[in-house]
Amino acid sequence: MVNKLFSELANLPQVEAIALGGSRSGENYDKKSDYDVYLYITSPIGEDVRHDILKNYCKYMEIGNHYWEYEDNCVLNNDIDIDILYRDLDSFCSDVADVVEKYNAHNGYTTCMWHNLLTCKIICDKNGRLTKAKERFSVPYPDTLKENIIKRNCELLYSAMPAYQLQISKAAGRGDRVSIVHRTAAFLESYFDVIFALNKVTHPGEKRLMKLCRKNCTILPKNFEENLDALFDDMLTNSEKLDGDIRNIVEELKAVL
Repeated sequence: MVNKLFSELANLPQVEAIALGGSRSGENYDKKSDYDVYLYITSPIGEDVRHDILKNYCKYMEIGNHYWEYEDNCVLNNDIDIDILYRDLDSFCSDVADVVEKYNAHNGYTTCMWHNLLTCKIICDKNGRLTKAKERFSVPYPDTLKENIIKRNCELLYSAMPAYQLQISKAAGRGDRVSIVHRTAAFLESYFDVIFALNKVTHPGEKRLMKLCRKNCTILPKNFEENLDALFDDMLTNSEKLDGDIRNIVEELKAVL
């Protein structure tokens, strides 16, 4: 069924390439894993056209969501979720180049789009441009990028005036649970960006990060999982312990840096 859908989408004149991402692009998936599908298009495809195609394969559809990228979020007739994202290949490559070739770091998740390109499974590539893009960016992890990610995100973690460590401490002192969760999430975004950069591993996204760090990273802070578990356990029920939890995480990170 999915292959038929891919074939029908590939026949659209606006589609120059289709790629499969996420767990479905590799071997680590099961029958409940959803589909992340990337359509690289040369011009917009009308929502009515997409609806007419997808209705034959999907029992539920939300066409034209734009909360992150522009996409259609659907449930296939076999009850598996499918997200179809529409991208301009030139713009996407420009964003990847900004990281890989110009070495610009972000506040967390810096190399996610690079990872997405490197690990995607190409389903259709009419002019070979997606394959060429994959070849272009299949390069060793740049040392300058590693250094820039670590510098920027460590400043956010603990050394700059607006560092998350201080913000979490203030939130805990006020008993502000919403702020604790909000700032801790930001802390973790930068923390994992540093871990992956330190190991010169592209960032896989927001899911199963502790497991993927254990699997793919040879350099990890001492008590990596234990310190994170303590943070999670204390966030909302023992906020008086948060200062110590964050301090332990930061000090062990500094030690491996």
